Amino acid sequence: MKEGEFLTLLGPSGSGKTTLLMAIAGLNPPDSGEIWIDGKLATYLPPFQRDLGMVFQSYALFPHMTIFDNVAFPLRMRKVSENAIRQRVEQVLQTVQLPHVARRFPRELSGGQQQRIALARCFVYGPSIILMDEPLGALDKKMRDALQLEIKHLHENMGTTVLYVTHDQEEAMVMSDRICLMNNARIEQIGTPDEIYFRPRTVFAANFLGESNLLDAVVAESGGNGPGLFLAGGDEIRVAAHIDARWGARMTVIVRPECMRVMADGEHEDNVMGGVVIDSVFTGSVTKLYIELDNGAAVKAIQLTTERKQVFDRGRPVRVGWRRDQTVAIPADDAEGL
Repeated sequence: MKEGEFLTLLGPSGSGKTTLLMAIAGLNPPDSGEIWIDGKLATYLPPFQRDLGMVFQSYALFPHMTIFDNVAFPLRMRKVSENAIRQRVEQVLQTVQLPHVARRFPRELSGGQQQRIALARCFVYGPSIILMDEPLGALDKKMRDALQLEIKHLHENMGTTVLYVTHDQEEAMVMSDRICLMNNARIEQIGTPDEIYFRPRTVFAANFLGESNLLDAVVAESGGNGPGLFLAGGDEIRVAAHIDARWGARMTVIVRPECMRVMADGEHEDNVMGGVVIDSVFTGSVTKLYIELDNGAAVKAIQLTTERKQVFDRGRPVRVGWRRDQTVAIPADDAEGL
């Protein structure tokens, strides 16, 4: 991790996210490998010597203590003076916009307020890293959306390094500087949200973070211009990057549905293919088109809806196109992690 960054461990249930987080926290010893924190070997250090903060989904607030005392608890454990404690607690409660609840008890607060207090208790003593294990998982969507931005702003203001665990793709995209995508206890890809979304390195990454059209292709000679990608039926797919693969290699072409657009008569694009509309779904802001290409492949195209939206009846012939820089090609058998 980079100092001061917000890194999210993202993946489906059972992918190893929480196991990795617990190993870093010192609550679960790793089977192999080493853990380094701030340049120091921490594999065998007990949790209290690792200078880490932890925020759980269950909040873990002391029910018999006031909010002030809950937030002050880690400072008192570190023998900080009462004057310094009062100043620091008041400051952090102001930061999470809950200065008025200092004398209340956890049971008197909403779930969202309790989670903010759990965050305040971590930020108050300035740990080198804050670990968060699905802290918003127990909240409703409206509260989750609000707290996502609040945690993001807290991180930006405090500058603390955060390691965050979630299975929610949107949550990871909104909050993270970088995402570590995991599957079956393996790292599939690490990168910024943009990098993983627009340049997935595996089929799993393409499918887990958003929707993708996957097309089977083979590498063959492109009219004397070096290697090219060809679909069944002979259509060539143009890509921006050089194709570094042997002749005859099987590849998977990845195109996001929102990158595919229905072409008007006479329009041109780097990649254009004919097909027939199988179904059309109007969802309000967008229309989802399910199309069978002339070579038999099924794809989805997402079109922004306007007041004068086009009507795409079933069986209507269409041409779909996309730019070469919106095309990603990976080896067909590259479904495993790094």
